[in-house]
Amino acid sequence: MITRFAPSPTGPLHLGHAYSAILAHDMAMAAKGKFLLRIEDIDLSRARPEWETQIYDDLRWLGLRWATPVMRQSDQMDRYRATTDQLFRDGFLYPCQCTRADIAAAAAAPQEGVPAFGPDGRIYPGTCHTPSDARAALPVPNDAALRLDLGRLRRLFDDPKGLWLTETGSGPKGETGTIRFTLANLACEVGDVVLARRDMGTSYHLSVVLDDAAQGITHVVRGADLYEATKIHVVLQHLLGLPTPIYHHHRLIRDDAGKRLAKRDDARALSKYRAEGATADNIRRMVGL
Repeated sequence: MITRFAPSPTGPLHLGHAYSAILAHDMAMAAKGKFLLRIEDIDLSRARPEWETQIYDDLRWLGLRWATPVMRQSDQMDRYRATTDQLFRDGFLYPCQCTRADIAAAAAAPQEGVPAFGPDGRIYPGTCHTPSDARAALPVPNDAALRLDLGRLRRLFDDPKGLWLTETGSGPKGETGTIRFTLANLACEVGDVVLARRDMGTSYHLSVVLDDAAQGITHVVRGADLYEATKIHVVLQHLLGLPTPIYHHHRLIRDDAGKRLAKRDDARALSKYRAEGATADNIRRMVGL
């Protein structure tokens, strides 16, 4: 078993991060496997070296150990770009110039029974979509987002039996075991997601799939808030010929009002607990481990 913890260095780690990291670490150790760390710093406008340093300090304080070297996504940009270039040349991506306001305006009157929001926010209405043969000879654009053409995927790969993944944790509605879905469902529930943002050259969806494969991750341990995004990742794994890990989505750590923790909740930052004299065992008890 190979698990990983993949934080972004955009703020302090909190109790929710501690729960996810400890769980992934303990699962790997119990199976005599390997626990890896990955720094997801593709958002260079928000990532800070001091936050990355604090991630290492906090995890060591929790008693976690990981194999080295640590993968940093900012070092993998050429690999991401090579993949998006190939997908564009193969007709699976198309350029999109829409802003958030454009998408909101175009999707202001959704069809009855069709969801308006998916894992990436408002579902894209297809404003910039063009047929794959119309963009076959175009160079890969540098000034636009690149979206996954689910319609083309459906025409080439859709299987009435659907795709599937193995869930050993549970989704927001208790989903567990073998989870099946179709590209038709995904097109309705998610839409043509962005695989390369114009200001990053990649996206969370693309980079996490490529990195999990590159690191040989066998079990992805993460919060239930990412459960719906997993279907996107399974599609990309099939498209790119990559293995699909086993997924273990876990409960979220919430505050007293029932709201899930965020990095802006500095009062829950691990560094503050540490400064106040808490121990790693205290943190384990606080998150229920």
